[in-house]
Formats: sequence, structure tokens, C-alpha cells
Amino acid sequence: MEEPIENKEVVILLADDHSIVRQGIAILVDEVVPNSIVYQTSSSQQIVELVKTKGVEIAIIDAHFPDGNSLHIIPQMKSVNPDIRVLVFSGLEEDLHVLKFIKAGASGYVSKLSEEVEIRQAISDIVHKGEYFSPLSRNLMLQLVQNPDLINPLSRLTGRELQIAEMYAEGHGNLEIANELNIKQNTVSTIKKNIFDKLKIENLVELIDLINTHHKI
Repeated sequence: MEEPIENKEVVILLADDHSIVRQGIAILVDEVVPNSIVYQTSSSQQIVELVKTKGVEIAIIDAHFPDGNSLHIIPQMKSVNPDIRVLVFSGLEEDLHVLKFIKAGASGYVSKLSEEVEIRQAISDIVHKGEYFSPLSRNLMLQLVQNPDLINPLSRLTGRELQIAEMYAEGHGNLEIANELNIKQNTVSTIKKNIFDKLKIENLVELIDLINTHHKI
């Protein structure tokens, strides 16, 4: 674990495409970390540049932006400043998404549905302790040691299985998939059964949900 930040002034970046969210977090930051310098942006494209030019030490960022998502941005932020603490402040379901953000380099994750007291705690911990993870997140991290597939169940699939799973998710049927891939229709059916078995699902609705959650974010 990285050492906590002890600077007299803490440079914080708030990145969210909704102004009301940034203003609300800014108020909490001012109360929790009165010795902070706060920058704001609504664009994911500006995040890395601000980290580079403003000496950002703490970043509180949304998971999604109209012009990009944080899974790709966090590694870029870390390459500019390896010591930066990134707190993901997201409306995404924590149990489905937190492990991906941890893998990307986030130091914390807090839901936008959290009570104010938890958001305050998250801000305080990320600044003074270097990280913030809820009991749910910590439990998932422990489970991940035993089951690496937790971070992305689709990693169980072969390349061909993932290709066909994506085609199902896009609305293609067995015959259409068979024709496009130049394979037999019963081969497609067999691969579909393998996909369902590996992912422990029973229907296409569950498959589409998994694809949207773990492959298209």
C-alpha cells in the first residue's frame, strides 16, 4: 500500500460530466479536506492533461463520460503520476464493476447511491490513508484471490466462443451466425451450449447482460 499523502495542500481533481455532481462533491471536499486545491472538468479528454499540468494528487472521477470511460483513463493517469490516488465515484453496481476499476489502478470506489456519511469517509480515507474500499469491495477482493474469473467471467471463453457470444448479444440467430462464420448450424448450437455452461447462465437475456457489463464498458 502506498504511503498516505501528507502535503499541507492537497491538489484534487473532480471529473464528472454532471455539474451538480461536481458541485456536491466539491462542497464535501472543502469540508473534509479544507487544505485542498480543487480543479474540475466535465471531459474525460481533459483528465490526463490536468493531472500532468496541475500536479493532481487525488482524482475523484466518474466511471463513464460521453467521450470515454475511466477504465482506459486510469492507467494513463497512473503513467503520468504513479502516486495519484483515484477514487471512482460511480452509479454502476459496485459488485459487478469494482474489481475492473481496481485492476485498472483505482485506489477506491464509492457508489453515487451511498449515504453522505460514506462519501465523506471515502474522501477522507483516499486522502489520509491512500485508499477506500467498502466491506463489499474488500470481500470481492478476497474472493478474487480464490477465483480470478470474478473480475470478468467472459475470460472463461475461447476467442471463438466470445465472438459468437457477441453476435448473439447483437441479435444474430444461429443460422445467421453459421452463415457469417462459414460453419455448420449445429456447431453454432454446440458452442452456444458451451458458452452457457461456462458462464453458468440459462438464456440469452443473461448472456446479453454479461456482455454489456463485462465486455462493452
